[in-house]
Formats: sequence, structure tokens, C-alpha cells
Amino acid sequence: MQVTKRAPLREIFGWCMFDFANSSYTTVIITVIYCRVFAEVIVPISSNPANPYEDGNFLFGLALFFSYLLVVVTGPLFGAISDFSAKKKTFLFWSYISCVISTAAFWLVTTPGSWELGFALIILSNFFFASGENFASSFLPHLGPKEELGKISGYAWGVGYMGGLLSVFLVQTLVAPSIDPAIYGSLRFVGPLTALFFLLAGIPTFLLLKEYQPAIKIPEGESYLTIGFKQLSESIKSIRHFKDLVIYLISLFFSMAALAIVIAFAFLYGNQEIKITPGQEAALFVLLQFFAMIGAIFFGFVQDKIGAKKTFNITLVFWIFCLIGIYFVREITGFVNGLGVDISVQWVFVIFGTLAGSGVGSTQSASRAIVGVFSPESKSGEFFGLWGLSGKLAAAIGVFAIGILQKIFDLRNAFLVVAVFFFISLIINTFVNEKRGIEKAKEWERNGGN
Repeated sequence: MQVTKRAPLREIFGWCMFDFANSSYTTVIITVIYCRVFAEVIVPISSNPANPYEDGNFLFGLALFFSYLLVVVTGPLFGAISDFSAKKKTFLFWSYISCVISTAAFWLVTTPGSWELGFALIILSNFFFASGENFASSFLPHLGPKEELGKISGYAWGVGYMGGLLSVFLVQTLVAPSIDPAIYGSLRFVGPLTALFFLLAGIPTFLLLKEYQPAIKIPEGESYLTIGFKQLSESIKSIRHFKDLVIYLISLFFSMAALAIVIAFAFLYGNQEIKITPGQEAALFVLLQFFAMIGAIFFGFVQDKIGAKKTFNITLVFWIFCLIGIYFVREITGFVNGLGVDISVQWVFVIFGTLAGSGVGSTQSASRAIVGVFSPESKSGEFFGLWGLSGKLAAAIGVFAIGILQKIFDLRNAFLVVAVFFFISLIINTFVNEKRGIEKAKEWERNGGN
């Protein structure tokens, strides 16, 4: 069996640059700035004085829920078609351009209170972003031997966090110094500026990255759509050969549900529940991005040394620890102050949030690399489509669940479900046999898919 060689540095750099580019969308729009603009400014304030932004939080989560469901429906099919047609790069390009256009269109939400257009644009833009994430990830198995995929994936996540940091700095400096209805005319430019960053930063990917599989001629009477359905059907049948990948995707479901909540609601939680100041929010964001970058790169090397499964489990344990700390942040602050250390609840939250940040990149990087090592190269697009299905279905359920729970209880108690999801993921992942999963992928290639 032919062993995949490491791709030239320029191609790895081109692939990593897509993470740098698309991090502008997820960081500015979903995590830090536009989530608050939508939930706290565009959507009218709730009549509940204890949770005035509950309606905005719910609608934000509902929009993400619908967008992830679209990815669940289309992801495996698009992956199968892109594998057969050898047009992964084309699919990636159109998802990228579509995300840029729909993100720029946030400028058209001209009046606070008229949330319907913003709601629709969150669905569309996040659908194109998440679809592009799947297409980009399907290139990973072609960039190096399986024992180096953790390191390569870690590089990309690390570079991505630098893109997120730079894009937020530009947006906050130029158009969004605060989330204030009085400057809504300026806040309208958050979308266009983010779109411009994504557009320009993504160019190196399409100049340097190449297709790695030859195209297969379409049989008479067939189309990419019909072939895509056939390939998807075969993928579902053949995945029974990959027992450990199936178990892992179930485990991944719960960890991705948890991560989706963290990515979408972490800064909403900090502002609404902990009442962090703008200075503390800026400190948290910068430290989080830095530690996420370090975590992604560091755990990428760790993964190549001790294995993907152990690395993934370590990140889950770390998450559980940090989330328990965040839940009991007031009690921990009281205990520390009792020891003579003068520190506020907000700064203790920043500390635990920063520690948790190192788990964001490492967990995502490890999850992508595990799918890479468990996937035969000939089926990478299909299996990363299934990875997208598991992850995005989980994200849909996760953000919908937190939106409902924060209306029933409060944001603090609703957020505790994140630790529960990580714990369930950890338990299920103990049943994965990494060596067997890798051997099954190699066996598939040796036998020509039989």
C-alpha cells in the first residue's frame, strides 16, 4: 500500500490559511461581537427583568439550530459528490464566496427591532461557513502520513486563532468599540468588514492548495446528484466496516454539542451572567485566543506521540474541570478572598475562561485528526461529511437546548449542561480502539474498498 507523503510546505500553508480566514467569521459573528449585537440590540428586550436578553439568546440559538440542520442534510451528500467529481476545491470555493456574501449582507439589517432579516442571514452565513469547514477538513488526509495529521491539524487550528484575534481587533477598532444601540449605524458594518477579511485572507488557499484525487468520468445516464446519493448509500453501508469510527462519531456528537454551546454562548454568558467589563472581556478574548492557539499546536504534537484517542480524552477531562470552575466561580472567588487574595468574580471567570480556551483548539483539532486517521483516503470526503453530520447535528441540538434551558431556568444553570455533554463523550470514547480503527482504514485501501 502506498503511504501518503507529506505535502509540500506551500500546500500545507495554503490549507492552514483557510482556518486563518474563516476564523474571522466564527469569532466575530458567532462568538464575540455579532452574537451580542443580534441578541442584545437587534432583538427587542424581554419582559423578564431577571433575564432581559432571553428572547435574543433563544432566537440566536434557533438560527444556528436551523443552519446546522441544513448542513446535516447536505453535508454527507456534498462530500460524496466532491469525492467522485474530484472537485473538493470547487465546493470549498463556492461555500467560501457564499459565506462572504451572506456575511456582508448583515449590513442590510438597518433597524434594531427588525430581527427577521438578521435571523435569516445567520442561518445562511453559518450554513455556508459550516459546509466550507467540512470541505476544507476533507483535504487533511492528503497532506501527510497518518502519524503526522495531528500536528498538521494543530498548525491549522493555531493559525486560525491568530486570524480570529486579528479580525476581532480590526472590527472592534474600526466599527464596534462597544455593543451600544446608540452606535447601531456603526455596528451595521460588522458583517461587511468581517466578510472583507474572510475574502482577502482566503485567497492563498485557492492559489496554493490543489486537488489530490483524479476525476472519475460520469457514467451514461448518471449525474453528480444521483452518483452522490449512491455514494452516500454505499458510505452508510461501508461504515459498518469502521466500528471504531462509528463509536467515535457518537462520542463526538456530545463533545461537539458542548463546544457549539461554548462557541456561541461563552461571551454572552460572561456579559449577561458574570457582568464582565469591556476591559475584562478584551483580556479574556486575547488570552483565550492565545491559549487556544498554544493548546491546538501543543496537543497536535502530543497526539502524534501518544495517540489521538488519549489526547482527545485529556482535553475532555480538562474541559470538565474548567466548566465546573466556571459554574462555581462565585464560591471559588469567596474561598480565594478568604485566603487573603483580593480578586473579583469577573477576574476569576477570566482565569477559568482562559484555561478553557486552551481546550477549544485542542479538542477540535484532535477530533478532526481522529477522523483523518480512521478514514481511507478514497472515502475522506464522505467520512468527513459524516463527521460534519455528527458534529453539526450535535451543534444544532446543543444550541437549541441551551436556548430553551436558559428560558426555563437561567443562563448559569443552563450552561452546566456543557460539562454533562463532555462527560458523556468521555465515557463513550473509552470504547474506541485506535489501533484497530487505523488498521481498518489501511485494510480498506489494501483491499481496494472490499
